[in-house]
Amino acid sequence: MNRFVLIVDDEPMARTLLRLMLARAGYSVSEAQDGLDALKKIEMSQPDVVVLDVMMPGMDGFTVCKTLREKEDTSKLPVIMLSAKSDMESINKGLSVGANKYLTKPISSDELNRHVQELLDNVEPSSI
Repeated sequence: MNRFVLIVDDEPMARTLLRLMLARAGYSVSEAQDGLDALKKIEMSQPDVVVLDVMMPGMDGFTVCKTLREKEDTSKLPVIMLSAKSDMESINKGLSVGANKYLTKPISSDELNRHVQELLDNVEPSSI
């Protein structure tokens, strides 16, 4: 069974690059162009992991993550924040709103896939 990863980023090239990295590793991948789009897609079909950008128009990644944590059905959904914002304040804020990991761009394919797999290894599959 392929694990399903949702990429949330307002930059089309970033989404494409991340999708290619994850698809090569065997993940099924979907994309959302912003926070509101992500919440709609998660409600329709919950992914196994969300890779979430921080700086997006409308609803930023911090707000998306906080919203996911407040809902019972997504409160334990693994979230990786992936951002160009590498200052300690942003990292601490990302973790405080509930991100499982906060990684910085640019990121290598090996590093991204390792972190996604680490989260998946710590989560029970939804169907056995």
